[in-house]
Amino acid sequence: MATREIAVVSFAQTNSRRNELDETEMLLPVITEAVKRSGIARSDIGFTCSGSCDYLGGRPFSFVMVIDAIGAWPPIEESHVEMDGAFALYEAWVRLQHGDIDAALVYAFGKSSQGDLPDVMVTQLDPYYVAPLWPDSISLAALQARAMLDEKRCTELEMAEIAVRNRKSAKANPHAHLKGDHLAANLLGEPYAVAPLRRHDCPPITDGATAIVLAAGDLARKVCKRPAFIRGIDHRIEPHALGLRDLTRSPSTKLAGERAGVGKGKIDVAELHAPFTHQEVILRDALGLGAEVDVNPSGGALGANPMMVAGLNRIGEAAQRILDGKANRVLAHATSGPCLQQNLVCVLEAE
Repeated sequence: MATREIAVVSFAQTNSRRNELDETEMLLPVITEAVKRSGIARSDIGFTCSGSCDYLGGRPFSFVMVIDAIGAWPPIEESHVEMDGAFALYEAWVRLQHGDIDAALVYAFGKSSQGDLPDVMVTQLDPYYVAPLWPDSISLAALQARAMLDEKRCTELEMAEIAVRNRKSAKANPHAHLKGDHLAANLLGEPYAVAPLRRHDCPPITDGATAIVLAAGDLARKVCKRPAFIRGIDHRIEPHALGLRDLTRSPSTKLAGERAGVGKGKIDVAELHAPFTHQEVILRDALGLGAEVDVNPSGGALGANPMMVAGLNRIGEAAQRILDGKANRVLAHATSGPCLQQNLVCVLEAE
């Protein structure tokens, strides 16, 4: 069966920062804006899918409470994934392939500021052998960075230069959390957070919410002047045990990229979900991205990293380049789990 054409027709996000709003208050204006921009009536949106994490909310089934942000009427067909919203978008894409509905709403939210995020993320680790050691998320990323340095896959200066470029790009993004001009050499004079990672190598603690509206073929063309059509999307996972994989490479990203068709044409823009500087090197290599590709013009996850939202933001930011007429073919990547454990790649194109 031929794959049905599905496109991103609208994208909206909060200003990424720490804030006092609860999850529903963050989502309500974002969902309202995304639906309004789409030109599709709420009653014509046939499926809704969300991405979030109960560990951040500190309570089970926390996603049920934020359904208030969608509204009590008209009734909806709803689903949820306990992971980044990019994977909710994948589920919505699959649902639209059934052919009985023509539009879907995808949203994600996360309030990382409510607790100690690096320690909260320990709870996703293997409960028998790893979690009892209590290695926080920055320490695990530091192990990966150390392996990269030992194999001479990058240097600390190159990592600092990645931070500088992302934070400088974030200056043009009104929604970014961290932005500014720095000199890489000056950053290397800062103390380590967890060696070999310094603060600039790590993402900020960010609260945020994002919503995207997807539409099928003719409807997408009707409501949107320049839809961002999803020409390929795939996600793959690697072993949960960190010792069973080479942390300096990402074969799951490479395979997902091949299945999504990354190499079938020129990529203008790539939005990579790389929360740590050295991970951008891994992802670039896995996806075969050369220096000519504009990587993370939004500032990426180093500019703003709302948990469970940052991956969906990569798809939204990449799609927006097409919607605005600034690019013709773009790539978006999302990750979940420690040290790039699970990876999704999405290729979008203009008509």
